[in-house]
Amino acid sequence: MQDKNHINYLFLIVLHIFLGIAIYILPFLSKIYTILIIIVGLFYVVKKQNKNNEILLVCGYIVGAEVLIRSTDGAYLYEFAKYGIIFFVFIGIFFSGFSKNAVPYWLYIVLLIPSVLIGIFTLKGQYDIRNTISNTISGPICLGVVSLYTYQRRIHINNINNILLAIALPVLSHLVYIILFNPNVKEVVTGTDSSGITSGGFGPNQVSTILGLGIFIYFSRILLQSKNNFYFIVNFILTAIFAFRNVVTFSRGGVFTCIVMIIFFTLNLYFLTNLKGKFKLNFFVISVVATSIFIWIYSTEQTNGLIQKRYNNQDPSGRVKESKFSGREQLAETELKTFYDYPIFGVGVGKSIEIRQQETGNKAASHNELTRLLAEHGAIGIAILIILFFTPIFLFFDNKQNIFMFPFLLFWLLTINHAAMRIAAPAFVYGLSLLKVYINEPLKTKYPE
Repeated sequence: MQDKNHINYLFLIVLHIFLGIAIYILPFLSKIYTILIIIVGLFYVVKKQNKNNEILLVCGYIVGAEVLIRSTDGAYLYEFAKYGIIFFVFIGIFFSGFSKNAVPYWLYIVLLIPSVLIGIFTLKGQYDIRNTISNTISGPICLGVVSLYTYQRRIHINNINNILLAIALPVLSHLVYIILFNPNVKEVVTGTDSSGITSGGFGPNQVSTILGLGIFIYFSRILLQSKNNFYFIVNFILTAIFAFRNVVTFSRGGVFTCIVMIIFFTLNLYFLTNLKGKFKLNFFVISVVATSIFIWIYSTEQTNGLIQKRYNNQDPSGRVKESKFSGREQLAETELKTFYDYPIFGVGVGKSIEIRQQETGNKAASHNELTRLLAEHGAIGIAILIILFFTPIFLFFDNKQNIFMFPFLLFWLLTINHAAMRIAAPAFVYGLSLLKVYINEPLKTKYPE
């Protein structure tokens, strides 16, 4: 059975490498790919009747494919992934129900409503009110719906690894697409700003985020799913290639986030393993650090030293930039000021963009979900953040076998600090932190408590 699983894994890796090549050569295939994800996913879930939480595999695959589909204009709706996940989760709830104890997330969804209503009545005519509100609130709603489904749902660690693989496979296709789009980094890097060219022609922030998640998943497979040297080497090489291409996007958020996830994941494993396992883990960590140093040196050489200046917050001439966060702190400051002016209910969903444009002339949407929540939801936003941050931690005390909880929670928290909820990944990965994971104990039931 294990050999069969290895063969299937290798087949999936090769298949998704060729998928990335095919979409690069024939970009229209991206639209067909999007349709196939929905059709095949729906057929798969209905056929299995979600008996083993197949819904999470399909949603995970959508998460992994989202930025690739956006990069190649394959999405018929820009928020295809968030709406797709919500659709499939409702199907999963139809077949498998949800926990009656998921009160925190019912409360969370209810707390989103006042700001939506305020936004409907206060946004002015020059804005497309429906699109402004839906684009802003789709991420938080997606998180709430996923959380209702995953709250204390019993699942084995092997199923978690399968869900993560479902995310990682289309991210591998995206990596292949990026490499083909820009095979020679040295020829195109001329500055220290985030690079759309080395990101496959799309937003470096979103690309860095999803590549960072890919790094973490393949790293976790090195430790948990490499049963022989061949698969250890395959996963190690994939992780290293992901790391290099993520660094040279010049977008720092996804890189820092995956490093923090890896540190917490490794520490969690270290405390759970025996003395022999600790010795092996120590050796592995030394190997990872050495490889990381090599990747950094190689990235420096390939960017003619510009990547070092990027991380030192310098321009190509070596002068320190005025902004440490590419101007994001100014956006956050305007939102905090809005919160101080409207501390109770906030200004309403989407309204902070209008206020910022009026006061500064900058129409940019927020990059920070935390300050956006404060500006648009007021004190209710604080309550929302308390629910979201502390609930997974409280659940962890009763389920310390969930070795992924802190990495998942930190991915959500760190990602929404630099990329808000522009993509579905933080919403879905947050939901996975609520699962009741078992490593040694048998599952009693597939239904949540």
